[in-house]
Amino acid sequence: MLIGWLGLAILIVLLLARVPVALATGAVAALGVLAAEFALGAGPWESGQAMLAMLQQVLHVDAVAMVVLFLLLGNLAFYAGISTRIYDAAAVWLQRVPGGMAIAAIMGCGGFAAISGSSVACASTMGRICVPEMLKQSYDARLATSAVAVGGTLGSLIPPSVLFIIFGLLSDTSVGHLFIAGILPGLLSLAGMVGVVIWWVAEDRGVAPAASDTRASRREASMALWPPVILLAIIVGGIASGWATPGMAAALCVLVTLVIGLLQGRLNVENLWQVLRQSAVQSLSVLALIAAARIFMGFLDLTGVGQVLADAARSAGLPMLTVLAIAAIVYLLMGMVIEPLGILVLTVPIMLPLTQAYGLDLIWFGVLVVKLLEIALITPPVGLNVFVIGSVTRNIGMDRIFAGVARFLMVDLLVLLVLILFPAVSLWLPGLMAR
Repeated sequence: MLIGWLGLAILIVLLLARVPVALATGAVAALGVLAAEFALGAGPWESGQAMLAMLQQVLHVDAVAMVVLFLLLGNLAFYAGISTRIYDAAAVWLQRVPGGMAIAAIMGCGGFAAISGSSVACASTMGRICVPEMLKQSYDARLATSAVAVGGTLGSLIPPSVLFIIFGLLSDTSVGHLFIAGILPGLLSLAGMVGVVIWWVAEDRGVAPAASDTRASRREASMALWPPVILLAIIVGGIASGWATPGMAAALCVLVTLVIGLLQGRLNVENLWQVLRQSAVQSLSVLALIAAARIFMGFLDLTGVGQVLADAARSAGLPMLTVLAIAAIVYLLMGMVIEPLGILVLTVPIMLPLTQAYGLDLIWFGVLVVKLLEIALITPPVGLNVFVIGSVTRNIGMDRIFAGVARFLMVDLLVLLVLILFPAVSLWLPGLMAR
């Protein structure tokens, strides 16, 4: 137990010091397993065998293929120009709506992040596209920057989500069911964000220009939407109907995206090399993170730290809602100082025994965790998405971006409360699938 608590404390310190998540977690976990096994009388060979068995549980062929294919899909879609088409179409359709460009940015960022699987990449790319365009149209900097920052977080819930993939592999939960479970919460979050823009513009007409009509063709804008619509239909429709696993859906989407990019002349040898190189680096990073997290889970299981926390909560007689409220507060506080992947790796091994002790549905709990990590992306003082937006719009102060994000943050917390009180919002669609 002493080794377990000491390892947990060291990991928190390393993450606060901004040591890469995979490196910090892997080092603490490996050394912790060796120390704990030695304390129990095992040697290095037995410890190594135990860690290898842990890795085989998560890094099997299907899991590795799924991670690689979804990351490859995101890079292909970006270079093929598919990721930004939802924003382009929404901007045309909403041009007559006050604050229409901000709403289009939220929708476009949600679509981009869903296809790419990365909220941070979305904030970086769309920040360069949407924010300067809105500022040129006399949008208030707070609205322009915060709309992109919060829109990018939608990719954590809308499939395919890298966070759902990691949570599913670590908790041995169906990634396909997690994908489908995130759809309604993602749409609810989107509706809340759009509602904030409408209310903000109605309250203060000066934050957005008067509605205009650029005479852009809505028909042409809608026709340009077919590639992302096809990709999302394959992923969501294929998984929901049961004819495709997440890995199969990702493979088919990669093929479709490659064909579309080549036929439209957007992909060439140089682009494809960049796609392969970036996908390889990202895949190795994510797989290393998953491997480190799994060994860390084994370390906590071996030392009994997670079970002690679960037993303490049960013996104290805490109601389930109280435990969830405490967990939510812990996640939000950690989100202020640690990046989302670090939070996920650090907390899932500890929270899983709690979910088992209280009989919580892992699909529902996974949605709550990802929603909390989504909120962490815009929570001050770290707010990774906010800092990314600040880095690509250097002339706008961080205080102004956070001031805009604060309005959206209140709605996000309200959506979180709805998800906690009404689990059916997350579980209805997965319940229609055969588990």
